Amino acid sequence: MSMEILRSALLWCAAINYGILILWWVLFMAAHDWLLNINRRLIRLSPEYFDPINICGMTLYKLGIFLFNLVPALALFIVG
Repeated sequence: MSMEILRSALLWCAAINYGILILWWVLFMAAHDWLLNINRRLIRLSPEYFDPINICGMTLYKLGIFLFNLVPALALFIVG
């Protein structure tokens, strides 16, 4: 596999992952009460824990995008 294809694949992966992250944020903001009610019924999660868990999850997901997609793509741009 050439470096150009690998760079392109990493950037597409980052774009798709950011799309998923944006969808998560939109669902979290728009359907907050509905999602909270579902979680209350399924795992009995209180509202005090629901928001921080989602924010931490989004933060970790974003960090993963940086570490596993954008940093390797940047390194390939520098090398190639």
